[in-house]
Amino acid sequence: MSEPFSVRVTVRGYETDVQGHLNQAVYLNYAEHARWSLLQAAGITQSRLIAQGVGPVALETTIRYKRELLAGDEADVSCAFVWSGGKIFTIEQTITRADGTVAAELTGVGGLMDLKQRKLLPRPQDVFRDLAKDPGLFGL
Repeated sequence: MSEPFSVRVTVRGYETDVQGHLNQAVYLNYAEHARWSLLQAAGITQSRLIAQGVGPVALETTIRYKRELLAGDEADVSCAFVWSGGKIFTIEQTITRADGTVAAELTGVGGLMDLKQRKLLPRPQDVFRDLAKDPGLFGL
């Protein structure tokens, strides 16, 4: 199995809290950045999703903080989709410092919404497979 998709980020000073740690909300921003970067790498843009009348939705997110990130630290944010076959999918993400230390693990549950009916589509992986130039990035 190949390595999961990953993007590198650098912690900026204004993203830290009073203790100098990366603010907890920014972990979500980094995870979101990695997800959209994966879609873009696969050839799926927001405008293509909208043109199809669909949009990804977050249903649940869990973050496990392992080690601190400080201003100036570089970290890789991975992103791997896990398909259940139903309306929802799981996204497993790890934020790893450049030295290999895991800083956080995120698990998200999502779906793909029909923007007119405002309901989740029954098999989101089929839509991603059809839209993607490289469906392998989604494990498809």
